Amino acid sequence: MEIWIVSAVLLFTFVLLVTEKISVDITAIGVITILALTGILTPVEAVAGFANPAVITVAAMFLVSKGMTRTGAVELLSDRVMAAARGNGGRAMLLMLLMTVVSSAFINNTPIVVLFVPVIMSMGCEFGLSPSKFLIPLSYVSILGGTCTLIGTSTNIIVSDLSARFGYGAFTMFELAKVGVPLAILGIAFLLIAAPRLMPGNMNPACELERSGSKKYLTEIRIDSGSRLIGTHPPEFFQEFYPTIDAIELIRETRAIQLSRYRLAVSEGDHLLVKGDANDLVLLLQEEGVALPYGQNGTDLRGLGTEHITVEIIIPPQSDLIGLRLREVFLFDDPGIHVIAVERSGLHYTEAKLLDIRLKIGDILLVSVPWGRLEALRAQPDFIVVEDVYHKILRRNKAHRAVIIFAAMVLLASTGILNIMVAALSAVFLMLATRCLQIRESYRALQGDVLVLIAGTIALGAAMEKTGASRYYAELFLGVVSDLPPHAILAAFILLTSISTHLLSNNATAVLLLPIAVSTALKLGVDPKPFIVGVCFGASACFATPIGYQTNLLVYGPGGYRFSDYLKLGIPLNIIVIGVGSWMIPFFWPL
Repeated sequence: MEIWIVSAVLLFTFVLLVTEKISVDITAIGVITILALTGILTPVEAVAGFANPAVITVAAMFLVSKGMTRTGAVELLSDRVMAAARGNGGRAMLLMLLMTVVSSAFINNTPIVVLFVPVIMSMGCEFGLSPSKFLIPLSYVSILGGTCTLIGTSTNIIVSDLSARFGYGAFTMFELAKVGVPLAILGIAFLLIAAPRLMPGNMNPACELERSGSKKYLTEIRIDSGSRLIGTHPPEFFQEFYPTIDAIELIRETRAIQLSRYRLAVSEGDHLLVKGDANDLVLLLQEEGVALPYGQNGTDLRGLGTEHITVEIIIPPQSDLIGLRLREVFLFDDPGIHVIAVERSGLHYTEAKLLDIRLKIGDILLVSVPWGRLEALRAQPDFIVVEDVYHKILRRNKAHRAVIIFAAMVLLASTGILNIMVAALSAVFLMLATRCLQIRESYRALQGDVLVLIAGTIALGAAMEKTGASRYYAELFLGVVSDLPPHAILAAFILLTSISTHLLSNNATAVLLLPIAVSTALKLGVDPKPFIVGVCFGASACFATPIGYQTNLLVYGPGGYRFSDYLKLGIPLNIIVIGVGSWMIPFFWPL
């Protein structure tokens, strides 16, 4: 009976995490509550996840990563990319991938991607490169880098702790590098060859917002009856009549369509996202059938001249704006700033639909702002101005302290002098004491929803083990693959983990599947350690969709991607990780 209750809770959790009908932290709390109310877990067992060393270590690493990025210790890498690229697209991609993989091996990959997104967008503007050639590879390489060390991703920390609890030992700092480094090298080689050929060539619409000489403006126009644009392909029309104006997107109902990828004829009622100098935009707006749909709100270029600019801003992970309705955001109520539109995964929401939109990671807001307030907008920690190259760093003089603290943490943990949790907590204390990190910032960096989700899934994993559900699922799995040799069963389990992590979070997948992995190995009569390692790599093999990993989602909007763009690179990369990983793991951890 208890197995069926746990199975029902597992199904309930799976559906809620996939559909996101309620937030993941509320789902996790619900799981803990149900397991305690049904008596499957005692109250102490139900909340034990909150005191789990893995949860404490992950929380500490969030803070250490924040200290490294906040002082500018990591940002120095982006300076080197800009200097060394010298306009060469291939060199720029190689340097960016190498720096990302090294950084994300030691620091949470989300701030690494947040840091490099505006660098890549600006690099595209400066060198005439397409950011969409770089952004998906940036996310993928940050994931690969995280698999190389114990602290590279929170998943590795969690699996290491669970492995120790099951009696099979924790991972050392660089133990996973034996497989992670070769996989990262193969992944980078594949991306260097495939990304320039398979990724779209979308340009950054916010390029050259302020260049010496003339300023370019990004705005949206509505096409009404009588316009000469009706029936034409916008880039060709503007090339002939308004050569300084570029047509970026055609917006039809709620669909935003990249004009660099499709040849479309304009219809009455369509909107166009365009960029050009003020003179040509004013002339265009004087044409019959062309209007600014938001002119009454202060974005009319006829009277604006050089006073306002329209920019795109991205909502990154850890933003306090995530989950808020747009009308609850300070930008919406600011009389000097006008939110024109929101773009999400190819959908375009304009004024009539803006009020009730709840912001998500990767959303792009089209915002009109006075030039004099652009710097203040850049300094806000809750979003990224995409044409902005560098974050506003207030404590760069402390960067060397942050590097020393971080290096000492890695050294002490990797040599075994200190436990990884103790080393991470010590690093957090020193960063706070030396003011590399402020208390207020540290609370923002904790990612409480992730920590609560980990604690909730640890409770569910404990219930699966206690009731025998994990052994039951292992028998079901072996019933399907029982005729295969152990090496092939390991590969099948890594594949199962990879598929699951595309639907759930990587942490939830690892916690829920690790007990099944151990039970599967024991029933086969082999060492469970290769299966435990397989869970690490399978849980990080999340390349085929934009929704499985938050860095994939973060680059979706800025790159102007479609869902299929992730399949083009993601499926081959998944195959590489699963195939090569399942072949290499038994060499270092024999079955």
